[in-house]
Amino acid sequence: MTIHPTALIDPKADLADDVEVGAFSIVDAKVRIDCGSRIGPHAVLTGRTTIGKNNHIFQFTSIGEAPQDMKYAGEDTELIVGDNNTIRELCTFSRGTAQGGGITRIGNNNWIMACVHIAHDCVLGDNIIMSNNASLAGHVTVGDHAILSGYSLIHQFCTIGEHSFTSFASHVNRSIPPYVTVSGEKAKVKGINSEGLKRRGYTAAQINHVRRAYKALYREGRTLDEAKVILLEMSEEAPEVKPLLNFLNSAERGIIR
Repeated sequence: MTIHPTALIDPKADLADDVEVGAFSIVDAKVRIDCGSRIGPHAVLTGRTTIGKNNHIFQFTSIGEAPQDMKYAGEDTELIVGDNNTIRELCTFSRGTAQGGGITRIGNNNWIMACVHIAHDCVLGDNIIMSNNASLAGHVTVGDHAILSGYSLIHQFCTIGEHSFTSFASHVNRSIPPYVTVSGEKAKVKGINSEGLKRRGYTAAQINHVRRAYKALYREGRTLDEAKVILLEMSEEAPEVKPLLNFLNSAERGIIR
């Protein structure tokens, strides 16, 4: 381990042999950090927090602090961070609450920029980008490859579908289906994230299927139930439509329409 002499590491903390911890950082007793991870200066890692492999956590971060929830009464809840994540300056990640299942969970290969807040009981998938000052309220789920632009604000209990995109300063108070782009202070749908799908290897035919599904849901005047029938038919020949259909069948807070 490479531990700066000014860092405070509780003897009960579990750090892999090659972990680096910068100056004046604090690592509390219930923290576990796996191999290859680097902790910058002036970071605080506390609570029952697990940091996976090859993460880079920058300076002035607060990782695993108690949830900002008035119902929280000191329960031994948890934060789990996967592998290969970049967590930039001034980010704040909270542990879960007993009422929300007890775990805040962040997946792998995520790029999380400065001043991002991830509240209690959030669940993030893999390959997500959260730009500066994006914030998740409690109990938010974010799917793989989603992109949240700077200052995007996500209301509690919303779900952000895979491959979706929020533009700068979007205020989201309903769930966003997979592939969909939203924009605005009161976020409204603007289309599909076609550029993102191209970058992830979707073919022109697959993107066209997604575009047709989007039109059936948003542009042809159908009710939600009517759109589901159309999407079910489409999904039999276009597997890329199935995530959208599954999302519509499971979204608890309602979707942006």
